[in-house]
Amino acid sequence: MGKVITGATMSLDGFIAGPEETGFDLLFQWYGNGDVEIPSASPDVPPFRISAASAELVRHEWADIGALVVGRHLYELTNAWGGRHPLDVTTVVLTHRRPEDRPEDDENFVFVTDGIEAAVAQAKELAGDRNVVVNGGQMARQCLEAGLLDEVGVELVPVVLGGGKTLFGELAGTPVQFEGPVAVVQGTGVTHLRYRVRR
Repeated sequence: MGKVITGATMSLDGFIAGPEETGFDLLFQWYGNGDVEIPSASPDVPPFRISAASAELVRHEWADIGALVVGRHLYELTNAWGGRHPLDVTTVVLTHRRPEDRPEDDENFVFVTDGIEAAVAQAKELAGDRNVVVNGGQMARQCLEAGLLDEVGVELVPVVLGGGKTLFGELAGTPVQFEGPVAVVQGTGVTHLRYRVRR
């Protein structure tokens, strides 16, 4: 059985996006600062070029991903990644109502309106024995609060944003403890940290 994982690239002061959705160029510099090319399945997202250390980690992790869960906000912010997520897996979009231009689900996007539990259940069905990755922010918070999350990944980058969105937002029931780190990998311009949710 696969795991349910969340993760995000994070600034040193703990933000996954700056004020008013800024700072992504600084947060994601590590996606383009190396010599190893990682293909993208999205027509709108170019291939990643990351360091050898980062590539060794993400190639293994990305190969184990069977489905994604994202919110409607990210789906629209990225313009649906041009029709296919860069990781080349089906993306479950949690939304209050499905987009009018998507009357049917397909191998690219599935829309769920029944809450985070239903979205994760649908993603698990799609993923089979592979992992489900839940996007950071609201999706990660809801997933952690519902007891659905198994692991957390942080890509820590050397930038301070001074404000913005955090990985788990306004999390209820804090504090929450994690075990680890179960992995620490130093890439170029990024430190990859992995933690397990303590049950």
